[in-house]
Amino acid sequence: MKKLCLFFILILLSNITNIMAQDKAKILVLIHSDNGGTYELAKEIAKGIESENNAVPYIKLVKASQHPNLKNLPVATVDELTNYDGIAFGSPVYFGNISTGMSEFLSKTVQLWTNHALEGVPATVFMSAGSGAGKELALQAFWNSLAVHGMVLVSNGIRGTEELNKTIPQGNTVLGVTSMASLKDVERPTKGERNIAELQGKNFAKIALALKDTRPKKTTTIVENHQNFNEILKQKNIILPQVPKPAGNYQPFVRSGNLVFINQVALKDGKILNPGKLGVEVNEQQVKDATKATMLNVISVLKEAVGGDLGRVKQCVQLTGIFNTKDDYTKHADLMNIASDLAVEVFGDKGKHARATFGASSIPVNSSVEIQAVFEVE
Repeated sequence: MKKLCLFFILILLSNITNIMAQDKAKILVLIHSDNGGTYELAKEIAKGIESENNAVPYIKLVKASQHPNLKNLPVATVDELTNYDGIAFGSPVYFGNISTGMSEFLSKTVQLWTNHALEGVPATVFMSAGSGAGKELALQAFWNSLAVHGMVLVSNGIRGTEELNKTIPQGNTVLGVTSMASLKDVERPTKGERNIAELQGKNFAKIALALKDTRPKKTTTIVENHQNFNEILKQKNIILPQVPKPAGNYQPFVRSGNLVFINQVALKDGKILNPGKLGVEVNEQQVKDATKATMLNVISVLKEAVGGDLGRVKQCVQLTGIFNTKDDYTKHADLMNIASDLAVEVFGDKGKHARATFGASSIPVNSSVEIQAVFEVE
């Protein structure tokens, strides 16, 4: 009886938690960052957003970055913008304007503008400046772009000035916080700039929560897709390895348009797993194990290619398996099924693909298998 009561209590608590989470405002902190300065402000904005436990921030990039502090951040899609109760936009200042990366992303929102999809959505802006010259012009340019969508523009006003060190230049403006990143003799963002950014996020969360559910929403779940994908991997006990480093003058992947091209061998923990020729140094089971390790490498590289969000994968287009076999071997398809099954296990119907499989007299680094993969992504 006690166990039954405990079971129902846990269910009740879970339902209460879900209800509380649904009541919170979902706020996207959407940034373009060159050297991490805008990201530093974004973290303070996010800190303020969640400070009163009434909103949840999601920091995402407008484009993938190889910067060490940015490369693991997810990349936003244009379609998901309508899923949020508010959007905080952050960008470097480019010659008194928003950055090229942010401008290119906003240029893709024409369909949202046509459908009035962002009308009534609260927006606020923040920027990382160089010398500080032109920051107000850049912030106003940001506002102009968002005003075209009919977004509710939330200024920062005069707040946090008592915490500013008046002896050094600061990036405070009434339109939104900025940080003058080029002043190398002072830590940037400064303590005062970070404080203002946090206050801006805190104030913006209140506005977003107040306006939550005041406009019609599309019933999409893009915000949750990234989280659910990681949960799928966890449930299936699929652990992705670190992205293998290139051994020559090439990249782990190349993206051309919406296609990502990847080649991988059976590298595991820095060594080739089960090296050699099938039927000579290794048997079929060992090659199948190597094939799985190779496909995990492919998916790991793919995850990096989409900015850490496998939910952006639209289709596994083609897999090509090359196996180190003797001339009379004919069961290549059985070996390649390991990779194909893993693709479908991870991506479902999106993992179903065209396929080619053949044998080779040798494979680089004595790997028993090499996989070439093509994926379509958002």
